[in-house]
Amino acid sequence: MKNRWKTAFFVLLGLIVIVFATLIIMAILPGEKPEAEPAKNIDEDKHVGFAIRTNREDVNKLVNYYLEKEIGSAPIDYRVQVEDDVALYGSVPFFSQELDMKMAFEPEALENGDLLLKQTNLQVGKLPLPVPYVLDFIRKNYKLPAGVEILPNEEVIYVHMQELKLKSDAKLKANTFDLKNDDISFTLLVPVKE
Repeated sequence: MKNRWKTAFFVLLGLIVIVFATLIIMAILPGEKPEAEPAKNIDEDKHVGFAIRTNREDVNKLVNYYLEKEIGSAPIDYRVQVEDDVALYGSVPFFSQELDMKMAFEPEALENGDLLLKQTNLQVGKLPLPVPYVLDFIRKNYKLPAGVEILPNEEVIYVHMQELKLKSDAKLKANTFDLKNDDISFTLLVPVKE
């Protein structure tokens, strides 16, 4: 009788270990990867450009206002804080708990006017997680504004600036995004009727 209980215990323990190992392996494997689209060129003759120079404080206000308007009452709450880097704060559901998450990115203004956010830091509670997994989770579970594309395997977020919805069909191009020197500039392209 003792041996049957002992055998049953080890069989059950083995099944539990196999299930958890399978779950961990599935969580680590990368998901499907969206391809980055080239930025749409704006006909400069049909737009008037206005240079905008700003600072981190104003960018914080603008980004979070824009996110609030775009996302509305999404079930998952997150916010962006621009300091010496661009930080995304939010929570990750884990069983019946909400774990605090902070992701830090280094921004880079591209020649085509788009913005590339390169992953530099990831904190989920005290537990380190693979960056591609977390980015893929965010891509699948968070409602992101139009024009924001997450590329988990490259560990970047690509912001198609010209796809952001602005009033009057205006478009925005990033010129500089140097947070350490608080030098942030954009070009606002306003369409003109012919």
